[in-house]
Amino acid sequence: MGTAFFYRRLASPLHATRASVGAVWALSLTASALILYQPLALLALLAAVLGAGWGAGVGRRLVRSLRTALIVAVPIVLVNLLVSRDGLTVFARLGVLGPFGQGDLTLEALAYGGVIALKVALLILVTTLAGLAVDPDDLLRMFRRLSFRSALTATLATRMVPLLAADSQRLAEAQRTRPGGAPGGARGRVALLGAVVAGSLDRAMDVAATLEVRGFAAHRRGRRAGGRGAGAGGRAPFSRHDLAFAASAAAVLALSFDGRLAGSAAFSAYPRIEMPLGAGTFALCAALLAAVLLPFCDRRGIEP
Repeated sequence: MGTAFFYRRLASPLHATRASVGAVWALSLTASALILYQPLALLALLAAVLGAGWGAGVGRRLVRSLRTALIVAVPIVLVNLLVSRDGLTVFARLGVLGPFGQGDLTLEALAYGGVIALKVALLILVTTLAGLAVDPDDLLRMFRRLSFRSALTATLATRMVPLLAADSQRLAEAQRTRPGGAPGGARGRVALLGAVVAGSLDRAMDVAATLEVRGFAAHRRGRRAGGRGAGAGGRAPFSRHDLAFAASAAAVLALSFDGRLAGSAAFSAYPRIEMPLGAGTFALCAALLAAVLLPFCDRRGIEP
């Protein structure tokens, strides 16, 4: 369970923020990663996301996720380097590469593949950070007025992920304690996967029977109860952390659009690399770092 990536309430400003604001903040980081193409700005955003992970107390797990992102990113760079033929700066000629055609490797293809790989790594990191620091139950409560059964199904599905991780670890340990040891290679993995799937189906049947006995199938939409800390109107007031992360989300989006439209984050890989670096580019990077990390400076009222 120590290696599973799932939400756990920690003492951090992001965990103290309501789920809707935390989700919007994560979406703003995702949008920024998609909008920007300037490598220096993307690296600044990557440093900001990693810093946010440490500020949220999930830095070690985010670093493990970064290793996974690198495993995905390297093939992206290699495939683009082998397939793309739009660059003009050839640094290696490998001859005919079968289905890939003439093997002329260009610096532009390498740079563009690196940018796309950096974007993918950022998306993985932001998604992991949101999964670790945004309460999925609170997030799904927002949708129960639209579809109670869908929200309940999604809540149960997210709650089953830690149980499946625990099942897989327990079954793997049981396999290792057998006299002949656990079967190795693909055979062992298939056997473990089959056992986990069979157990999950049995658990799903038990949960469905329990919900049916308790009358969830006959649920009718009723009056919504107030949440934790709700006031007289049934809604909790926005905290200082909610306002800080909402302002951070707005600032990140504004900086990303301004950098893309104003030219401070300009980047073009083909036919030649064009990446002007000036005071505006460095100011954009510093502003992105500040916009993402400043909400983590306020540590008041973050107790679980």
